[in-house]
Amino acid sequence: MIDMYRESGWLPRWELNSTETFTMEGDPSLPVITDTYLRGLRDFDIETAYEAMVKSATTKGAENKIRPDIDHYLSHGYVPLEEEFDNSVSHALEYYIADWNLALFAKALGKKDDYKRFFNQSMGYKNYYDKEYNILRPKLKDGKFLTPFDPLLGHNFEPNPGFHEGNAWQYSFYAPHDPQGLIKIYGGPKAFVKRLQKFYDEDLYDMANEPDINNPYLFNYVKGEEWRTQKLVSSLLNKYYKNAPAGLPGNDDTGTMSTWAIYSMMGFYPVCPGDMDYAVTSPVFDKVTIHLDSRYYPGKTIEIRKTGSPKEGSYIKSISINGKPQNRFFINHHDITKGAVIEFNY
Repeated sequence: MIDMYRESGWLPRWELNSTETFTMEGDPSLPVITDTYLRGLRDFDIETAYEAMVKSATTKGAENKIRPDIDHYLSHGYVPLEEEFDNSVSHALEYYIADWNLALFAKALGKKDDYKRFFNQSMGYKNYYDKEYNILRPKLKDGKFLTPFDPLLGHNFEPNPGFHEGNAWQYSFYAPHDPQGLIKIYGGPKAFVKRLQKFYDEDLYDMANEPDINNPYLFNYVKGEEWRTQKLVSSLLNKYYKNAPAGLPGNDDTGTMSTWAIYSMMGFYPVCPGDMDYAVTSPVFDKVTIHLDSRYYPGKTIEIRKTGSPKEGSYIKSISINGKPQNRFFINHHDITKGAVIEFNY
């Protein structure tokens, strides 16, 4: 049994909120508030929170304590590289996720014009896509891409133009709010899977780096390739998580690495804050029981069970929730918080 409670950290509560997807950049309070609200935790001043969120996303840079480089972002859709090591791409990629969450919040509150504005703003990540390198690349104020450019620079945390504690490869899939858009810009499902698999085959992935922490679950967005997520997550858990000194991959960052492991071991993972779908993977345990807080959820428990004949290296054949077959490798937050028995059949 796993009791889902946490006293502090990035998540406001542990009742099935999203895990951390951010570095030290961006505007991370917006996804936290939106994700909290959409998951049913609403005992806060919603209108005041919304007003503050809009202010953060629209105030000019000279007066903006959170987004001081917002002016070009608002006028042209991206943050330009203006100093050699200004982390401009990292900033913008997190602003897009924040603005997508703000759009969802606006939609939930019936603010249609705000929804359209911030949703369109959140799609600006495509400004950084460079066909020459087939990757997200720093961009200058005049609209040209940074030259010279090395997509592997920053792999060992050395200073890197445009990116914070990582390189262009580690940030190359960092638009979890628009997975289908990512698949499209990388050339469609087959090309996307090939590109994503290359990320792991060539050891470009950094398990301890938040911008790529959700990447193993992106295979779930391509039908027929979900087994790759299951294989990869299992491998990463075995490689990086051990009951020994240095048993976590790097700094736990207020529980980020531990949270990734807990979700992954239970068999489902929140790919992006604000998205109420969890991507599925193979659970480690034969049975997990999650006790829900009656203040926020109508159900009492969520049970996750393995059925059939699971063996090492085998993959999920089918999924059911309360006996109802599912036709995808995702489960919805609101479906399971009503109380659910989730069965992964092998």
